[in-house]
Amino acid sequence: MLRKVARRVGQGLAAVILLFIVAVVATARWGDRTLWPPPPDARKTEIFVVSHGYHSGIVIPRRALAERAAAQALGALVHVGTRFAAFDWLEVGWGDENFYRSVPTAGSLTFPLAVRALLRPGNASVLHVVGFNGLPRSIFDRADIVRLEIGEAGFERLLQKLDASFAPGPGSLLAEELGPGLYGPSLFFRANGAFHLFNVCNHWIAGLLDAAGVPTAPVLATLPQGLLLDLKWRSGLVPMP
Repeated sequence: MLRKVARRVGQGLAAVILLFIVAVVATARWGDRTLWPPPPDARKTEIFVVSHGYHSGIVIPRRALAERAAAQALGALVHVGTRFAAFDWLEVGWGDENFYRSVPTAGSLTFPLAVRALLRPGNASVLHVVGFNGLPRSIFDRADIVRLEIGEAGFERLLQKLDASFAPGPGSLLAEELGPGLYGPSLFFRANGAFHLFNVCNHWIAGLLDAAGVPTAPVLATLPQGLLLDLKWRSGLVPMP
């Protein structure tokens, strides 16, 4: 009897693993070789993916963002670049409004908050923007950080995708500010898109990287660890020491 139960459990586990592998492969995005990696002599912009364990963000040089946003008439990013003009870098994250603003650290996470954010449809979303000076590794000293060099065309497409994430305020073309953020000089902004199990913060990061031509896998990107693992496997990018 025990052998039959063990065999059925083993078969069920094998089926789940097989379905997971099929889902990863079927939904994988293979990138755009015309955009990334950029040629050695091409103009490049250095960006970083930062994993805080349960959430990830993207770090972009503010000056490059402001200059390219102005050239492309990306109004939301022009506004953000101006609001954070005193800083060299911007960390941007996207997520469920109630969850993001109530869970500043992993220790603040509660089961009801997580279930509501993941399973309830139509959750409003926000963007969290932090300005800082100094190297990203020195600021986020406990985070897993992956460094990427993005070519000019890929960076422009990434910024277009990022700009479209900001939602304007009522009767305004500017990104709607929602008040102070979680840490450092930071602000929350109203965002486009609904947060749920199949559209979490790491999927949003993967979407930005996909716009820049970097291979991504949405199923793996459900968790920050999967997002970084995929960057390592297919793009040869490893977390900084």
